[in-house]
Amino acid sequence: MRNRNNMLLGCVLLCSASLLYLGMNGIDCPRKSHRSRWMELNMGLGNQSVPLTEHFPEDTPLIFIGGFPRSGTTLMRVMLDAHNAVRCGEETRVIPRLLAMRATWSRSVKERIRLDEAGVTDQVLDAAVRAFLLEVIVGHGEPAPRLCNKDPFALKSLSYLARIFPKAKFLLMLRDGRATVHSMISRKVTISGFDLTSYRDCLTKWSSALDTMFSQCQAVGEDRCLPVRYEHLVLHPEQEMRNLLHFLELQWDPSVLHHEELIGKAGGVSLSRVERSTDQVMKPVNTEALSKWVGNIPPDVINDMAEIAPMLARLGYDPHANPPDYTKAEPMASPLNHLQAKKTAADSPHPS
Repeated sequence: MRNRNNMLLGCVLLCSASLLYLGMNGIDCPRKSHRSRWMELNMGLGNQSVPLTEHFPEDTPLIFIGGFPRSGTTLMRVMLDAHNAVRCGEETRVIPRLLAMRATWSRSVKERIRLDEAGVTDQVLDAAVRAFLLEVIVGHGEPAPRLCNKDPFALKSLSYLARIFPKAKFLLMLRDGRATVHSMISRKVTISGFDLTSYRDCLTKWSSALDTMFSQCQAVGEDRCLPVRYEHLVLHPEQEMRNLLHFLELQWDPSVLHHEELIGKAGGVSLSRVERSTDQVMKPVNTEALSKWVGNIPPDVINDMAEIAPMLARLGYDPHANPPDYTKAEPMASPLNHLQAKKTAADSPHPS
């Protein structure tokens, strides 16, 4: 019995000494989540049990970057990531999928009736979508005063995002559709529903997707959505970035012109190992890819380009030039002019 007591006493003393030693030398605590660190940085809060939406109001000025894949969305986000007040990070992939699901529910009359009957109103759904998006955007990267999301097809839901985040701003990347599609096909970037063996198919669908996103960008207004031409960004990076940062109400930071110097550094630019554009944005901003498409598109597609991809002309790209003079792009069509052109085309007699 006495030996047992001595053994127990020895264990207690050993544990006490161990705890004292660890306390004196410090113990590394588990690393805080990005969410916790963002809340501490922006609000002085570290309580993980507090609902994020209570302290991240819907009028927080988020930044959304989008456009058709291979249009410079990754370049845009790494340049912004180099800014000392912004964090974009890699594509989340889940955000456009959730937005597409939400849009499907809205389009189906039968589904809306069923949801309303269950008490799942538009207000309930919007609050849930907003909370989900905030958790993903805040939680998937380092904290920063201004948070940004880059998922190209998220801007297919630009109008909806503008409604649930009334202070958000949007950057719509635009690029000559011929260059975009050639890049997609040559680099084998698969997009659901696109036939990578057909320039005609891909250009037709590029035009349709851009029509959707560009029309919504114009509808929310120039104070909320800024179209950014890829060609102008690589030809005149400082001029374009100064204009863009002014639009976002951010101070000028020359680091945005040298994103490649901040790759992999703390507080700098994080790159994904699986995104197709990663190898290209490791280089400084350059003009190498501007006209790679010339000579690679089949002649029959070239001849029909204006009809296949009407968005080229609407965005100010000459569909008959191979290549156009990218330093002298035509102005983009205004919403009013576009509607008038569509009406004129509809009213014109068709040849019998």
